[in-house]
Amino acid sequence: MTEEPDRGPLDRSRINLSENEERRYWAEKFGVTEERLRETVQQVGAATEAVRSELDNA
Repeated sequence: MTEEPDRGPLDRSRINLSENEERRYWAEKFGVTEERLRETVQQVGAATEAVRSELDNA
C-alpha cells in the first residue's frame, strides 16, 4: 500500500487559520508551533510570503 502524499492547501499563497489541516500543514512547513504561526499571521497578514519572511527574520 502506498502512502498518499500530503497535498497541502489548495491556495498556497494564503494561510487559512480557520482550517485545522492548513494550520498543521503550515506550522510543519515553517517548523513552528501553530501558536507561533497564528501570532505571525496576526502580525503580518495571511500572505504566505509575508509569513515566511517574518519567520525567517525572527
